[in-house]
Amino acid sequence: QVQLAESGGGLVQPGGSLRLSCAASGTIFSMDVMGWYRQAPGKQRELVADIISGGSGNYADSVKGRFNISGDNAKKTVYLQMNNLKPEDTGVYYCNIRRGILRYWGQGTQVTVSS
Repeated sequence: QVQLAESGGGLVQPGGSLRLSCAASGTIFSMDVMGWYRQAPGKQRELVADIISGGSGNYADSVKGRFNISGDNAKKTVYLQMNNLKPEDTGVYYCNIRRGILRYWGQGTQVTVSS
């Protein structure tokens, strides 16, 4: 069983930055895909970025060039550095592990971009 705990959300002005962290407990395998999703009010949950151990990040078009996903295998932690934040980035951000047909989710952390 895997448990995920997100941290780092908050309120930031447009153009600002935040770094989200997701710490995993339990066994993590090299083929696990770790990622971040977000859900804005009234909208479906969408993929923001994901990454596999030793690979490069995969990003939604809306965040390319602004967000960077990275992982620390020793700490079993994945990060999402978010720069030049926009109001449309507002939402609950969820950490996710994809392992074959299995999906593990964190509880989510709120990110609000507003002046």
